[in-house]
Amino acid sequence: MNFTRTIRLLAILISFCSLLAAQVPPLAIADQALPLLDAGVDFHILLHANGGVPPYVWSVASGDLPEGITLTGEGLLAGRPTKPGTFAFTLKVEDSAHPAHTINKELQAVVASSLLLEWLEPPKVRDNRIDGVVQVSNGSKDPFDLTVIIVAVADNGRATAIGYEHFPLKAGATDVQIPFGNTLPHGGYVIHADAIAEIPTRKAILRQRLQTPQPLQVVQGP
Repeated sequence: MNFTRTIRLLAILISFCSLLAAQVPPLAIADQALPLLDAGVDFHILLHANGGVPPYVWSVASGDLPEGITLTGEGLLAGRPTKPGTFAFTLKVEDSAHPAHTINKELQAVVASSLLLEWLEPPKVRDNRIDGVVQVSNGSKDPFDLTVIIVAVADNGRATAIGYEHFPLKAGATDVQIPFGNTLPHGGYVIHADAIAEIPTRKAILRQRLQTPQPLQVVQGP
């Protein structure tokens, strides 16, 4: 008699669990297109899943997140991307059911080069001078408060400024030219060009640096 009652109770329990499982909606990941990311600018977005049995655990199933971006188990994508480019990856969500349900979703992140610093005319020695031209571009949607400094670093470590500009750079401005140059004593010099862009609306600071691969030799002068 007790055995029969136990079988009936188990059958009822299994039926009840099956009914509950049937009422749980399937696990799904909400459609969320990632916004355009800016290299050097902080970013964060909370991803969302629904259905299944919460709480959920997020992880990277395949591919690589942009360098500087991490994913927490709670689904927070955050960080400061360091390099421009297009990055494809697949994320996985696992719920708390027994056994757990899982689902994958492919995403793509595009990281724009917000601040671009390039040699337009690489530094060259002319008699006892070193001259050249850099150009800067603002690929973001925000204006920059931009500072550009060019220095010549001698073999003994002494640095001499050979160019300096500080000005606002409008959003979307491209190929803004900055000439530089100065007379220098006899010796070898490595040229450093640094661009520092402040974005007040985001409380962010971007930096780019150029450097000559070999010292330039000034053979004239004292």
